[in-house]
Amino acid sequence: MIKKLVVVFIASFALQLHAQQGTVSPYSFFGIGSLKFKGTVENRSMGGLSIYTDSIHVNLRNPASYATPNLRSFSNGESRPVKFAIAGSQQSLKLKSDSGSDRSTATTFDYLALSFPMGKFGFGFGLLPYTSVGYKIQSENEDGDLTNKYTGEGGLNKTYLGVGYAITPKLSVGVDFSYNFGNVKNNVEEYFYDNGDFIQYPTVERNRSNLSGASVNFGVTYKTMIKEKYELVTTLTYAPESKLTSKNTRTFLTGDGTSLEADLESQGLDETKLSMPSRLSFGAGIGQPRRWFVGAEYTTQNTSTFSNPFLDSNNTNFVNASNFSFGGFFIPEYDSFSKYWKRITYRAGMHFEHTGLEISNEDITEFGISFGAGFPVGGVFSNANLGLEFGKRGTTNQNLIQENFANILISLSLNDRWFIKRKYN
Repeated sequence: MIKKLVVVFIASFALQLHAQQGTVSPYSFFGIGSLKFKGTVENRSMGGLSIYTDSIHVNLRNPASYATPNLRSFSNGESRPVKFAIAGSQQSLKLKSDSGSDRSTATTFDYLALSFPMGKFGFGFGLLPYTSVGYKIQSENEDGDLTNKYTGEGGLNKTYLGVGYAITPKLSVGVDFSYNFGNVKNNVEEYFYDNGDFIQYPTVERNRSNLSGASVNFGVTYKTMIKEKYELVTTLTYAPESKLTSKNTRTFLTGDGTSLEADLESQGLDETKLSMPSRLSFGAGIGQPRRWFVGAEYTTQNTSTFSNPFLDSNNTNFVNASNFSFGGFFIPEYDSFSKYWKRITYRAGMHFEHTGLEISNEDITEFGISFGAGFPVGGVFSNANLGLEFGKRGTTNQNLIQENFANILISLSLNDRWFIKRKYN
């Protein structure tokens, strides 16, 4: 037990110490950044599919998963295992536009989570980045001279506490309570020319928003056996709209080094409210327990209600977002003791997403395929997970940028027994 906790915390600190910005996407300029949270490595390796739940893997998107039934291989007197997970990823981007292309990478911590059982209840808590801002954009005039440089960093983080309850062995419900916090920094440098000659010191505008607010997420999972061999799984999650408080500052640095604070209070922009749009997700799948599973999930998000009066962008609209995921896994023989490769979980999937961002009347979409594997380590079904994602986001139309991405995902999903009745002869 202690050794596993040591591994978790060492890995956590190592990931955070060596982490760079969570994204390098130009599209993180809009709103409060690009959505970082897309589930566990196991989910993302199946195209983002998050409907499958069991007693040995953490599920961050459906709180009903905290109360999943025990594995049949455990005896009646044994408790469900305590689950903890940690993950990090590396994103590689090829940015393409009509005028050229570039490459960039980012490494980041993805989540730290713990889930433990207590009778018919299950509890979970954790920490994860929810959105991420990290961009560098510049514009030029007709003569090819640099006129503006835009940079940004930061994002929104989420810490949550959740509870699940098994109403029956087939039906579980749950709820997550989250506190969201973070900051977003957006800087603009404007360059001036006199008869084609560059003026040395640009004017700089620095904007900062400190974000905070609470949110809630509900989940339901229903499982039933079909003909005693196949298991049908259906899930539903719903997060109602919530509000973020944004405390804003704006500073101007002039060419002679003078610093000026903008009077945001008189404009009603010193403290603004941002909406975190409601989200509805439902899915279904079928499989043979501990052997294979295949399913589909659809998510819709009411992002058309989002606006940011402090940082408004021209030619940009927020429309309702949606995502379709399809994927599954296969385990050749989960209890094989002679051949290790038969106990490996093989995963694959795909997803298609309308991001909810519309720029110059162009709908920004994303398509990706993913593959992954879960490698058994230690005892009680602990595993190390490796995932790969490939895809593209955006378009080169209307002088926009297309991103071709390749993501490497790594996680540890560890299990241990905390509540075991000791027997003595």
